[in-house]
Amino acid sequence: MKVITERDVFSMLEIKKEHRQRNVRRFLGNRLAVTGSAILLIFALLAVFAPFLTAYGPLEVDPVNRLQAPSSEHWFGTDNFGRDLFSRVLYGSQVSISVGLSVAAVASFLGLVIGLVCAYYAILDHILMRICDGLYAFPSILLAIAIVAAMGPRKSNVILALIIVYTPSVARVVRSVALVVREQMYIEALRAQGASAWRIIWVHMAPNSTSPLIIQTTYIFASSILTEAALSFLGAGIPAPDPSLGNILLDGKSVIFTAWWMTVYPGIFIMLMVLGLNLFGDGLRDLLDPRHNEAKK
Repeated sequence: MKVITERDVFSMLEIKKEHRQRNVRRFLGNRLAVTGSAILLIFALLAVFAPFLTAYGPLEVDPVNRLQAPSSEHWFGTDNFGRDLFSRVLYGSQVSISVGLSVAAVASFLGLVIGLVCAYYAILDHILMRICDGLYAFPSILLAIAIVAAMGPRKSNVILALIIVYTPSVARVVRSVALVVREQMYIEALRAQGASAWRIIWVHMAPNSTSPLIIQTTYIFASSILTEAALSFLGAGIPAPDPSLGNILLDGKSVIFTAWWMTVYPGIFIMLMVLGLNLFGDGLRDLLDPRHNEAKK
């Protein structure tokens, strides 16, 4: 039996350190990932520090100054109730980020569990995948509208509806990767050694299935922001008067020709947030998917 010396441990630590440094250099050298990260950081800071960036509350009504154009007092102007639009857009961004982050985190976890279990157990695969296929057959926006309409337009219900909508897509991705991992020789060796199914699934299969899951999570984050805005615009999402980028656009629809700022500014925020997430996801794909890198070369 080989004895591991202090020099061997030091060498392994150095290798891990070099590997981390190489990954950091690759990330910083990836323009898509860096640009997306910068955009996301800016919007995260705007959402977190919203109470300190504006002197007005998102629900403060001032009918005398309704539909005021952008000025030094109201940077984004005011809406049809005299509320400061800059404040409402910042707090609406908070809602979008919180909904997107919650949906992405929970849907990714549930999809990981369902995908791994389906890949390992054939019986559960036939049952759970048919349910996922049934949900996946509906257009995401229509399924979300149906679920929210049944439960009522609230933030928690919007999050739950979007989790139901996006979990099947994550489960399908994880299952497809886990099926390949399950057929590897080391998995067969673990079974022959008497390793439990729990250990095989969570200690060996799960870590080797997370790369596409991470990329999929960023796209679900972006899609959740868009879908939440669409639901709120249709009146099935965050109820008024609570600020949401979608219901701000809804308020601006009737005055789009006389108060353009009510649709332009929230639209720009939605576009940039989704753009940042997509760029970040593309950058992660370039870093984590070696097959994609080879195809580009």
